Amino acid sequence: MCKFIFAISTALFLADHAGLLAAEPPIRFQERPGRIEIALSGQPIATYVYQDAETLRPYFSNVHTPDNIRVTREHPVAADSDGGDHGTMHPGIWLAFGDINGADFWRNRAQVVHAGFVEKPHVKNGRGTFTVKNEYRHDGKLICNETCRYTIVPGDGGYLLTSDSTFSNDDAPFAFGDQEELGFGVRVNRKLRVKGGNGRILNADGRVNEKQVWGKATDWCDYSGTIDGRFVGLTVMPHRDNFRRSWFHVRDYGLMLANPFGRNALTGGEKSSVAVKPGETLRLRFGVFVHDDPSAEKYDPAAAYREYVKESQSPS
Repeated sequence: MCKFIFAISTALFLADHAGLLAAEPPIRFQERPGRIEIALSGQPIATYVYQDAETLRPYFSNVHTPDNIRVTREHPVAADSDGGDHGTMHPGIWLAFGDINGADFWRNRAQVVHAGFVEKPHVKNGRGTFTVKNEYRHDGKLICNETCRYTIVPGDGGYLLTSDSTFSNDDAPFAFGDQEELGFGVRVNRKLRVKGGNGRILNADGRVNEKQVWGKATDWCDYSGTIDGRFVGLTVMPHRDNFRRSWFHVRDYGLMLANPFGRNALTGGEKSSVAVKPGETLRLRFGVFVHDDPSAEKYDPAAAYREYVKESQSPS
């Protein structure tokens, strides 16, 4: 009788926990040639592209909320579509620079070469992460190396994507110039645009839309609107330990860029040149929270920023 009861108890326990035991990790990576497809709870949320014949730098394309609402522009974008401008320069979410030693990586006149994975895509402690090594090259010459770690953290009403880059060159100096087009950028779904959509740009100081937000340094900036009855969007958050606060280059047509380099271009101040000597490093960190809520009142970008700060201090 005892053996019978034990067998039944074991069977019931296994049945009750079968779903848990068989469940896949909430974040899943699928490696393809030149790209990584990323899913959250079985739903595709983005593709990290590191080999592209037209966009010569890595980026995240077709970024979706966990409920399958696309918040970045469709990519590739049709050249004749409304909002089809800068199709190869504004692919979704990216880190790019219009001037490093005079080379233009923003406009695809120089190339960021994927040199391999330092850390292959994997899931640990509920976070998905991978680390890449990139080579910034122009006219056959190496300008600098970048090691970048990306991490995806599921959260309430969305997920956090963090970017942590270190730039170096042991053999030669390099310098970041002063333009509007240097930093961490996103291009939103056309439905979220201020001009031609129902969107809104909001920064941490309560300023709204391009006229008030452009050229202002702030802790975070959010570009959001309504799609399919949901309030969705992206909150870009420069790390507070970057070498300088970021000014925001934002446009009502759908662009949002955190830029710590363009002091003259964005404020009219003294022209900036950020030099890195041989053997030295420059670290740049950014976060972007992809959010999906029933209404604007339900989403608090300041809380998302606090979570990013907390996450960036975590040993994980």
